[in-house]
Amino acid sequence: MNSKFFDLKKEKQDRMINAALKVFALQGYRHGSTDDIVREAAISKGLLFHYFGSKLGVYRFVYDYSVRFMSLELRSNVESGEKDLFAVMKQVECARMHAMRGYPYMQQFLNRSVSEDSYEALLAVEEKRSALEEVYAAVTGGIDYRALPAGVDGEKLRKMLDFTIKGLMAERFQDASFQPEMLYQEICGYLDMMRQIVYRQPYG
Repeated sequence: MNSKFFDLKKEKQDRMINAALKVFALQGYRHGSTDDIVREAAISKGLLFHYFGSKLGVYRFVYDYSVRFMSLELRSNVESGEKDLFAVMKQVECARMHAMRGYPYMQQFLNRSVSEDSYEALLAVEEKRSALEEVYAAVTGGIDYRALPAGVDGEKLRKMLDFTIKGLMAERFQDASFQPEMLYQEICGYLDMMRQIVYRQPYG
């Protein structure tokens, strides 16, 4: 991590991090520009390059920061002994909500990074991507899919729920109504509804 950067006041650190997360989340690495980042952060380009050297340096830093921050939230919010798919997914979303309170575009940035079309960006974060995947594997590894009703493919169900959650998040950002707590409650509503459908319980 960039030790010089952390000598700055926390407010300025977060302003710069959030600006970079927003630009890269919405535009991707290839089209996101340092001009947009400094404009969003209300700083000079000279200051940005002083701490990060280049656009790739900014990207690498905010990815590393996001992985560390999200990993901490996941480990803190997901109970190691939980085996229920829906309970684990709620806890994962709770961790993301906590992260997005301070860094609204962090999860969108991480989602966008998976589909980056820039080889240099992909290469720059390859190691950290593996680290985040390992954390997700650890916090979800205890899920007991055998507890689901016969005929329900747990992996497919989880993938379907993941797509739904990503879609909800993208929709909330598009209509400018994003609030982490409201998104979390909405996601929990979908998870509760699907639980009742899967276990054939009355809904509503």
